[in-house]
Amino acid sequence: MYDYMKALQKRFDCQEHSKLDAQIKSAHEELRRDMDTAGRRKLLRLLDTQNTLLVEATLMSFTAGFKLAWGMAKELEADGLYSFEREEEEHICRPAEQED
Repeated sequence: MYDYMKALQKRFDCQEHSKLDAQIKSAHEELRRDMDTAGRRKLLRLLDTQNTLLVEATLMSFTAGFKLAWGMAKELEADGLYSFEREEEEHICRPAEQED
């Protein structure tokens, strides 16, 4: 199910973050210039770990939302599927039935 959720998320979550990507690249270049090799390694390890955590949290959130929507759909289906046409017919027929 994990792979299926990742595929669904990839399909529906396609936001562009070009400004943020540019800021990240700029900060990365500054750090590369200003830090020694050991400091860069530590920082990059920290950022990789943080990015992995963010990806996992995002997927968990997407999965939770999907499960919630699925549960709501099942609940609505159990109550009978909604039909706008049926509701309109009932709305029109009710006054006619009350007159009889």
